Amino acid sequence: MAGLALAATALLAGCASENHHAVQAAAPAREAIQAPPRLEADAMAFESFMRKGRAIDAGFSSPADVRQALQAGAAHQPQQLEAGMIAYAALAALQEPAFVEGVRRQGPALAGRLAADPALALELPGGRAAAARAGAALAREGASLAGNGERVKRAAYRVQHQAWSKTAVAGPARRLAEVKRISAAGYRPEGGDAAQLRAALAEGGRRGGAASPVVARGVALAALSVMGETRRGGALMRDPVAGSCLRIAKLNLYQCLASARPQYEDIYCLGQHALIDPGQCVADAAVERPRVTRASYRR
Repeated sequence: MAGLALAATALLAGCASENHHAVQAAAPAREAIQAPPRLEADAMAFESFMRKGRAIDAGFSSPADVRQALQAGAAHQPQQLEAGMIAYAALAALQEPAFVEGVRRQGPALAGRLAADPALALELPGGRAAAARAGAALAREGASLAGNGERVKRAAYRVQHQAWSKTAVAGPARRLAEVKRISAAGYRPEGGDAAQLRAALAEGGRRGGAASPVVARGVALAALSVMGETRRGGALMRDPVAGSCLRIAKLNLYQCLASARPQYEDIYCLGQHALIDPGQCVADAAVERPRVTRASYRR
């Protein structure tokens, strides 16, 4: 009996030792991915503009309200927003544990192939689930911004019974120059932006359907981040369709403001071209076939 007890003790000790080593071996796989600083900064530029744009209050009561809202709506540089959108999709994809684990099991040769053909990332273990997260994140942001744009646009008609809304914009050329200057300045980090980014990504969710080119780029960029090869992803930070859509939206804003005179027309320009248009660009980027729906200026 004593020998049997010793054997059992030895067996249990062996199992405990094996389990301990198994936990140690698995621990690195459970470590969170630290997003590269540049990727996080690009994503913060995107999230910051989208958050501030959807926070614009449509309850205008003075020209000062309109000017302040227009400054907030103009505060994005299209190329920066384009890169930030893809970076945001990448960080959303990194929220998928199965994808992170799948990428960690790949060889280093994959990095070059992903940079050349981002759609390969979708076929990695967990790749489709990561794409569903990235697509949902972009669709949510785009719809939210465009939705607030619709509220602002309706306000352009609602305020016309107020005398101040029919007064001419003071110094229209100066106002347009100011909008262009704010746009060219692009994103300026503020305290709390990193926490806001994490909170936005934590909303999670998945979107069904095929992955769009923008989503595929984001997933590939996420995979390169896991592999420590983000430097190879420079070409992934641009998408010709989404980029063109965002640039046209900004040009339409400039053209609208160039011909606007009463205050309520500035509100219209803000709602349609500073909020709805870029919001729809982002929402379109989340679907399989992005569309440029604002190919020409309209009032």
